[in-house]
Amino acid sequence: MPDAQAARTTDPSGLVAELEAAREAREDARAAVEDVGESRLRALQDALDGLERLFDRYEADATGTGDFQSYIEFQDELVAYVEDLDDDLPEREAFESLLDLFKKKRLSEGDFAEARDRLADARDLVGRLDDFEDARDEYVQTRQRVAERADEYADEVERLERLRRLGDADLDAPVETLREPVETYDERVRAAFREFRDNAPARDVLDFVETAQSYPLVGFDPVPEDLAAFVADREAGTEPLPQLLEYAEYSPSKLDHYVDEPTALKRAVGGNRTYLDRLDAEPLTVGWPPAPADELRHRLDELVSVVARFADEDVLAALHAVRRRVRDDDYERLRTAAVAEHELTESEKERIEAGVEADLDAARAAERELRDALERL
Repeated sequence: MPDAQAARTTDPSGLVAELEAAREAREDARAAVEDVGESRLRALQDALDGLERLFDRYEADATGTGDFQSYIEFQDELVAYVEDLDDDLPEREAFESLLDLFKKKRLSEGDFAEARDRLADARDLVGRLDDFEDARDEYVQTRQRVAERADEYADEVERLERLRRLGDADLDAPVETLREPVETYDERVRAAFREFRDNAPARDVLDFVETAQSYPLVGFDPVPEDLAAFVADREAGTEPLPQLLEYAEYSPSKLDHYVDEPTALKRAVGGNRTYLDRLDAEPLTVGWPPAPADELRHRLDELVSVVARFADEDVLAALHAVRRRVRDDDYERLRTAAVAEHELTESEKERIEAGVEADLDAARAAERELRDALERL
């Protein structure tokens, strides 16, 4: 892409100008078609195509000292073709003029070239259809570029608003008073779930995961249907998951000594190894930095109901400590400081120090200009 074109496609005013030009070109092309009539131009296009097929069929044999019979057939078919054209066909006179052009005893390649020249204006008229289609395509593509650039500015606005918000964070806030209860709970729930996953019957573990599906903010992936059915119906479902995964590595002959249906186990357990390997406590953790208070409160309410199904009082006590902390008045201040401390890169910190207001205002104005253009044009 040339430098000038690249500049136009990134500058909001340039893009708006391109969209205005594309819309004007589309309307001009539409008017050129409507001036003649789209249906009449389509009919003219068909007439030209049909005549060209007639030329292609006879041109070689009907010229020079070619086949006389072909010459006669061409003359008859040309007359019939022209007489069959609609009376209001654009440029019909040009078609009629071909009858006199070809009314001679011997035809040459030059006669066919002359015939095509006489139809040049007709072809130009038909070209308006292609011009209109091209103009419409260009207009659609230009709108797409404008919309994509507007979305990019929207992303930039969001990014700069985040930087401004984090730049206002109290970096001296006692973040540890928030970190400690969160990390204590996360560590305990990971250990408790690991114990549960590794030692409880696979049937109980997967039943727990299926039950957790009714709590959308917890976020466990669904248990594969074939795996759930296998552990529910087979005796092997009373074994812990690590044991089943070990069995899935056995050869069929060796596995036959341990389970009743070795093939079913290898298919259900071995075929879902990736799912089982990824089954951990992460959907039950709070994470650092934690989510905004309104979001986290609802999730913690669900976690209390879910975690109580397998964890002991130590884990639940830690979870309740987090719930209380989230309800404290200083939670959002501490969370914002935690996010700033955890997420800001050095370059972002430098950007904040330099100030983001001017860039934010410019990004908002650019997005607004492009959105307005999309509505207007």
